[in-house]
Amino acid sequence: MAYDKFTVLTSTAVPLPIENVDTDQIIPARFLKATERKNFGDNLFRDWRYNNNDSPKQDFVLNNPIYTGKILVGGRNFGSGSSREHAAWAIYDYGFRCVVSSFFADIFKGNSINIGILPVQVSEPFLEEIFRAIEADPATELTIDLSAQTITLNATGSQESFDINGYKKHNLMNGFDDIDYLQAMKEDIKAFAASKPIK
Repeated sequence: MAYDKFTVLTSTAVPLPIENVDTDQIIPARFLKATERKNFGDNLFRDWRYNNNDSPKQDFVLNNPIYTGKILVGGRNFGSGSSREHAAWAIYDYGFRCVVSSFFADIFKGNSINIGILPVQVSEPFLEEIFRAIEADPATELTIDLSAQTITLNATGSQESFDINGYKKHNLMNGFDDIDYLQAMKEDIKAFAASKPIK
């Protein structure tokens, strides 16, 4: 498997109510030299998390211990900017398995799904409801059910459905990347090939 299977996730969430978060803010360009998907989480939101002397910025949400969880809740237009895969790598490596927003940049959305992060797009009113709930109680939990394609605010039962491509949904639920998907079909491919006459 390329990554852990995603079926149902219940977790607290980290709020980042900032619109137009771009991939350079998620992972600055100077950290893109590595080619393996390792240790990028250390530099997730690097310039927002740390001062020039590498001391943590106390007012940034990832440095606030009251906010934890595997869900990142971002503002509208999350993941805009350049197409770098490293932005999704950094989010995954930090420990997030789901990003919630009211709108995602298409390339970021695709990059995320390909490595096991589920981008859940909700309406603006529901996003604001989530932010308010987390602000009122950082222990607020969300449940994301990929099979049912629903996101639920557990404290109130408020729920919305979200869309996802059927092929990508299948891969996420099985922990597959595109190569894993083909490998899983290897015997079927062999049988199909054997059934065809050689010309």
